[in-house]
Amino acid sequence: MTATQPNVIVFFTDQQRFDTTGAHGNPLGLTPNFDRLASRWTHVYHSFTCQPVCGPARSCLQTGEYATSTGCFTNGIPLPEQKKTLAHYFREAGYITGYIGKWHLASREPVPQEERGGYEYWLGANILEYASDAYDTVLYDNDNREVKLPGYRVDAQTDAAIRYIDAHQREPFFLFLSFLEPHHQNHADNYPAPDGYEERYAGRWTPPDLAALGGSSAQHLGGYYGMVKRLDEALGRLMDTLKSLDLLENTIVLFTSDHGCHFKTRNGEYKRSCHESSIRVPTALAGHCFESGGQIRELVSLIDLPPTLLDAAGIPVPEHMQGRSILSLLKGEKEEWPQEVFVQISESHTGRAIRTQRWKYSIRAMEPQAVHGGAADCYTEDFLYDLQADPHELTNLAGLASYREVSDELRGRLLSRMAEAGETVPRIENAPVRSDGQRRVSVSELRIKV
Repeated sequence: MTATQPNVIVFFTDQQRFDTTGAHGNPLGLTPNFDRLASRWTHVYHSFTCQPVCGPARSCLQTGEYATSTGCFTNGIPLPEQKKTLAHYFREAGYITGYIGKWHLASREPVPQEERGGYEYWLGANILEYASDAYDTVLYDNDNREVKLPGYRVDAQTDAAIRYIDAHQREPFFLFLSFLEPHHQNHADNYPAPDGYEERYAGRWTPPDLAALGGSSAQHLGGYYGMVKRLDEALGRLMDTLKSLDLLENTIVLFTSDHGCHFKTRNGEYKRSCHESSIRVPTALAGHCFESGGQIRELVSLIDLPPTLLDAAGIPVPEHMQGRSILSLLKGEKEEWPQEVFVQISESHTGRAIRTQRWKYSIRAMEPQAVHGGAADCYTEDFLYDLQADPHELTNLAGLASYREVSDELRGRLLSRMAEAGETVPRIENAPVRSDGQRRVSVSELRIKV
């Protein structure tokens, strides 16, 4: 470790939609601290998860591999002990490593030492939504002793992170701070904001997709927004801590989330779909080489963030990682950047999707018994959206004869991405044909490669 290598903090939220932020047009002023990161440092405007469910997304972010490669393609599958995580790479480079919060990659609670992904300092819970409640924060320490922290859960974890930073300010550290918020509290199926916060935001503003589709948004958005507000206040406290300790410029802070939330509009729960509400998340990076990085408009996946953190810290990126560092985009090297992001979907169904600047194309395995290792041999087309004409994904174009050429082009691109991810190339059946009365639309007319 050299004096110029930065500290690294991951500020990781759970189930946070991209449009909760002012940087993405939310009018409620929920995220002034995130918005400041996005404007002063580097804002990844088009940021997407590669697996819209908790455990699989976490396996991807810890390892830099897709969920079918980590083996954690559904919740409840522990991360294999032989898989190297970010903690291992940072430790090998001379960092001390710490983890605070939700893990969701172990076989039991408390998390055994051998299932903690190589993190040295531990104050965590495997499934935090079961181990704790909004005002009952219970975590487990290195010796698996129960630790009950005072305050609202976001504040309790932030206090613990501030204590960690203060104690390790003279040595390089990598800290992963993993919140449950704004995920729902499972046993009550609600979104428990701090006292007084839900009332501020109930009935104030509904995103267009939810306004059209309903779901549970009228019941839950007030609490959800209140949780987002408190998370942003915690981010501000964390940045104030770094500033007061003179660590701000030499500490990388990554803010991101594992997936979004569609409030029971796309299926019977909150995520696990190909839609923007499930897969698009807020992402920004501050400090060190991300000063004045501006707004990145290329499509960036969660799978790209592990190599980005290693690259920014001067640590060689392992060849087996399946994403790529966004530092190339900051340098203006955009020619080789992928023109789509690839998403694997599991649990509610087994599916795959790609999202380009204009199009969303997804497929679904129709026979659950034919799914093996999180993948299938045969899929059928499920959704096709023109995001330019239909940004809220309200009109499914799959099966329309006039869009057949578009679907065929996107199918080829999806198959290529599946092969790159290490999947066996499957068969994809056309969606049932529907007549739409429109003239045939060609790939050239729709500029499919844009």
